Amino acid sequence: MHLENGQRVYFTASKAMQRAKTPTATTLTSFFGICQSDPYARTLLYSKMPRYYTWNASSKNFQRRKQGDAVPGYPDVRSTDALGRMSTVHPKNDECLYLRLLLVNVRGPTSFETLRTVNGVIFPTYRAACEELNLLENDTHWDTTIAEAIISASPSQIRTLFAIIISTCFPSNPCNLCHKCKDNMSEDILHQICVSSRNHDIEMNEIHNRALFLIEDMCYLMCGSLLIRLGMPAPNREMNDAFNRELEREREYDHQELDLVVQTNVPLLNS
Repeated sequence: MHLENGQRVYFTASKAMQRAKTPTATTLTSFFGICQSDPYARTLLYSKMPRYYTWNASSKNFQRRKQGDAVPGYPDVRSTDALGRMSTVHPKNDECLYLRLLLVNVRGPTSFETLRTVNGVIFPTYRAACEELNLLENDTHWDTTIAEAIISASPSQIRTLFAIIISTCFPSNPCNLCHKCKDNMSEDILHQICVSSRNHDIEMNEIHNRALFLIEDMCYLMCGSLLIRLGMPAPNREMNDAFNRELEREREYDHQELDLVVQTNVPLLNS
């Protein structure tokens, strides 16, 4: 199981360029190839190939079985009771996981791109294609979980819960989940900034970004992944500089008090 151009390649120093240009075929790429030329292969799932085809390790391609039961309507195809097994994929390897899910459900793909194509639309990721095919669970139970937490939990607790959900439970649409509760996850940040800066006219985008910043730090501690690897937009860490202590200290000055100091002391200056 591998992503496009992600197969393992063995090479020597003298053959590195040749291997890079023409990597050895794998069972997956050969499956795509035979689906382009063999009508019966286009009716099969990847895992069903061993029942009707054998793998030639020398030539790196699939060949129709010569022994076995005849398949109705396909006189040149033979069927056996051979079973195919697909390797498991860790959920952290998300795109490969969604590629595997598509191979389990899509018959006769001719390329990695066709796996991402649904109803004539080419999707940018395997996950997006899975969502379009309704192969992923909806997030209703996670919506309910967070809605219940909002009733009594603090914003920091809601952020922690959200980080746990996207780090370990892999919701199908974490962005939508975040959008529904972003204000609840940011209330304490908004309050802190308003008090420290004495400014109540703060862009909520900055506040939400700060919340994402904190959530990403928690996710990295939990699973070693940044938000962009978990289906979320990456926080703007440069924007977070707007909340550094030095800038907050500058914003804490009382303008009216400073104006009074200036008005009182300027006349006392020596000419």
